[in-house]
Amino acid sequence: MKNLIIKNAKVIDPKNKFSGRRDIFIEGGKFAAKAPKKASCIDAKGLVLCPGFVDMHVHLREPGQTYKEDVATGTAAAAAGGFTSIVAMPNTIPAADSPSTIRLINDIIAERAKVRVYQSACITVGQEGTKLAPYGSLKNCGVIAITDDGCCVQNNELMRNAMEYAKMFGLLVMDHCQEKTLTSKSQMNEGEWSVRLGLNGWPSAAEDIIVARDIILANYVKTKIHLQHISTELSVSMIRAAKKRGVAVSAEATPHHISLDDSLLKDYDSNYKVNPPVRTRADVEALINGLCDGTIDVVATDHAPHSEIDKDREFDYASNGIIGLETAFAVCYETLVRSGAMKLEKLVGLMSSNPASILNVEGGSLSEGANADFVLIDEKLEWNYEKGFSKGCNSPWFGRSFKGKVVSTYVSGARVF
Repeated sequence: MKNLIIKNAKVIDPKNKFSGRRDIFIEGGKFAAKAPKKASCIDAKGLVLCPGFVDMHVHLREPGQTYKEDVATGTAAAAAGGFTSIVAMPNTIPAADSPSTIRLINDIIAERAKVRVYQSACITVGQEGTKLAPYGSLKNCGVIAITDDGCCVQNNELMRNAMEYAKMFGLLVMDHCQEKTLTSKSQMNEGEWSVRLGLNGWPSAAEDIIVARDIILANYVKTKIHLQHISTELSVSMIRAAKKRGVAVSAEATPHHISLDDSLLKDYDSNYKVNPPVRTRADVEALINGLCDGTIDVVATDHAPHSEIDKDREFDYASNGIIGLETAFAVCYETLVRSGAMKLEKLVGLMSSNPASILNVEGGSLSEGANADFVLIDEKLEWNYEKGFSKGCNSPWFGRSFKGKVVSTYVSGARVF
């Protein structure tokens, strides 16, 4: 931990509704009201200083699939992307559905993580959708949320029970919305391009049905529900209407779902193959509008690393997923800010203070006494994305040029990138 004085930066602090120039002081790894007596000084002229980003949706693959990613490489990629806190998904091998597995992962995190890592656990044992995981024991191990991400609880009564028990233990329920009977053997969004390419279609209705189900149950149980990687126009409309009725629903959109559409699969490039699939341009615009008007609360990466073995094969057999930690800010900056859809201050909130608030964790703020987790951004820096810190080989943005980049990331005042 260092004592620091950062001068001449444009400071954005969405939680405290501040945007402007001021000096930032850090003492003992915390933000301070006045300059420490002994401190290193950083001249951040021409840079933006904002809270470190918080990613609610990251696959670290450890234990069980460390040939794809591990805690060390995944958190290094997170730091490079400006993320100072991330939530690890539970679809590890074995699945994170028991205290023993959570303790194992916590030990790995303590030893190897370069940023803060929060653990989520499974809604159901083994993500099989038949029996609830032991929420009380998992909570005692430090778990903050539950999700069967990658799967979806199909049994409505079981999902209702999950919400009720999670509410008792103060755990956030996060749901991957997919009605499975409609997506058997599905490969891409159902529509014009699936017909042209001869690929099995993935109907938007498969998401919309579960979004409606979750909203109804959350309203009935009077608890929170967080909807993961929303991708359809109708889902956005239903979430907007539910919020107007006072339902405690929040939602996330990924950088790839707000920037890519199904026409990009015309060459059968499996780097564009994700779950849920990238959809139509109308869906993309609806997601962007949802982010702008507050219907969608969070940008989350759904960082899903795979090896060449998983992706460089026949399209039908290629794994779903895109790596996204290192490109998230640049893609969102291009899609949302440089396009004129929103101001940088809004984007910073979507990536920092909003997810921290939904998760009820520290972060997303430059307030006095808060952990000094922050990033420095160069809005004018032009750069090319090549393979970085992640083991994952599955990005549609390799070789792409961007303008705007995270140049430094700090956790508790210590530089981690």
